[in-house]
Amino acid sequence: MTVVFVHGNPETAAIWGPLVGVLGRDDVVLLSPPGFGAPLPDGFGATVVEYRDWLETELESIDGPIDLVGHDWGGGHVLNAVMHRPELVRSWASDVLGLFDADYVWHDMAQVWQTPGAGEELIETMTGGDLTARTGLMASLGIPDDIAAAIAEHLNADMGAAILALYRSAAQPAMAEAGRALESAAARPGLSLLATKDPYLGANDTRRRAASRAGARTEVLDGLGHWWMVEDPHRGAAALTAFWQTLE
Repeated sequence: MTVVFVHGNPETAAIWGPLVGVLGRDDVVLLSPPGFGAPLPDGFGATVVEYRDWLETELESIDGPIDLVGHDWGGGHVLNAVMHRPELVRSWASDVLGLFDADYVWHDMAQVWQTPGAGEELIETMTGGDLTARTGLMASLGIPDDIAAAIAEHLNADMGAAILALYRSAAQPAMAEAGRALESAAARPGLSLLATKDPYLGANDTRRRAASRAGARTEVLDGLGHWWMVEDPHRGAAALTAFWQTLE
């Protein structure tokens, strides 16, 4: 058995550190999407479909069965891969199913990234400061200082370019169209992690609706926000472990 974690934006695999520590497993693989803690290869356009294809290629090279877990855009890549090639995994878990609901509206920062000119200005603000400034920016989002510092080391031009390309490729109606295939994810057992204080993923009812269409069980992380895995890694680990135990 292998547990594969995929993080999102603007993050690196450091975001999983506390949760993996609580799990205490030796069969964990942390995948870093290109541009997000890993180099952005020449010719990689950083679009939604290219990240899906990247993840599928990575999964093909990992000994299974695979329990796949994604957070933020990592969770989006997970859903896109599982909808397209469910045979690659034993199970999946994601905290962003609401992105695929037909009524989802991108949050304010995403809409800035999707706007030519304004998006570039915001990325310059995010990546242009020194390491101390970038660490402070990440910490201001509620990420612990040590993890914020690890992420800040990779908050660079590659990540900025990847953010702009990814969000622009995902501008509506792109996500609503991708969500038409949500029922395909039901081919494998799924878990929707619903952190009730997450401000980026839309209303709770849209997240529940998307989970239902994907055949996923919903685990409510009441009172936790977007970075639930560092806010309360014990609750996150317990939710995942309980889900995996139902598969045995």
